Amino acid sequence: CFFILGLRVTVLLTSSLMVLGAGLRCVPVSDIEIRKKLIHGGQLLNGLAGPTVMNAAPFLSTTWFSPDERATATAIASLLNSLGSAAAFLVGPLVVPPPNGTALLVSHSSTQHIKDRIEAMLYAEFGMVSLIFSAALAYFPSRPPFPPSVAAASQRLSYRRSFCRLLSNFRFLMIALAYAIPLGVFSGWSGVLDLILTPIHVSQVDAGWIGFWSIVGGCVVGIAMARFADFIRGMLKFILLLLLSGATLASTWFTLTCLTTVTHLPLTTATLYTSCILLGIFLNSSVPIFFELFVETVYPVPEGISCGVVTFLSNVFMGVLLFFLTFYHTEFSWFNWCLPGSCLLSLLLILCFRESYDRLYLDVVVSV
Repeated sequence: CFFILGLRVTVLLTSSLMVLGAGLRCVPVSDIEIRKKLIHGGQLLNGLAGPTVMNAAPFLSTTWFSPDERATATAIASLLNSLGSAAAFLVGPLVVPPPNGTALLVSHSSTQHIKDRIEAMLYAEFGMVSLIFSAALAYFPSRPPFPPSVAAASQRLSYRRSFCRLLSNFRFLMIALAYAIPLGVFSGWSGVLDLILTPIHVSQVDAGWIGFWSIVGGCVVGIAMARFADFIRGMLKFILLLLLSGATLASTWFTLTCLTTVTHLPLTTATLYTSCILLGIFLNSSVPIFFELFVETVYPVPEGISCGVVTFLSNVFMGVLLFFLTFYHTEFSWFNWCLPGSCLLSLLLILCFRESYDRLYLDVVVSV
């Protein structure tokens, strides 16, 4: 989409889908079935816009920033997008009160109060995405007046040749799986974190704070790691090895802590917070490093295509995991064990991966 339409048209198209999707969810219809269909339609439109937003960062950094700024720009663009997810962990429990923990909702006034708060949150989201669309419509150029690097001005492969190269590139498939498996599992796991923590008596609000700080910490560490990668080039694989090693240890710690009757590890709020937040920090901060490594490995394949493929794979793994969750939802120990297993597999794939920096080589050699 970026490759064909350009950055401005793509952003406007994406943001318009988000506005339309958020607007459909706010239509005041009394019929429950019609309202349900409108909400599902709005979620579908928002989902169609999601992959474009997630994959925009590498293309944006290549188009607008010099080689010694690209990793940092990718990190800022991709990780600040995650702050919306961090806000969702807080806004949901704080704006919409949870049901009474001792009984089902029987009071009409309580039900109406929760309904009003949900509608208020939907209207607020519609207002925010409308503001973003208006800002992009007013000013969002496709490219700078002059290309910041040789790679930014170079010709890219067509869609057909790009997909052929990606599917035939064993090294790309290796790091694509190294990204998609742990990030897909983590996305599915964090989406039901409150259900996972409920059996060990952790409230919905506490689960929200855990998700919030893990994403915020991931943003800070990810930007710092990306800045380090800009200063000392050729270190992307080393950075990923550090982050995935930390993710493997943190996820194993969390899983063993939840099995306190077997491992006898102390099950406290502090240990749960620490292990979950460290896991989120390590995995979330690896996203921009992975994106930069994808682009460097398969250049001159357009950034949006390579990152789009791995994002699709990540969503596939998340969907498969949630599909199994519909059948095995009474006990979550198997779900917790998927985390350290996926992180360890990703770590092994990165260890075996032979890195290359084709885009960076072009910029340095041609510039000299």
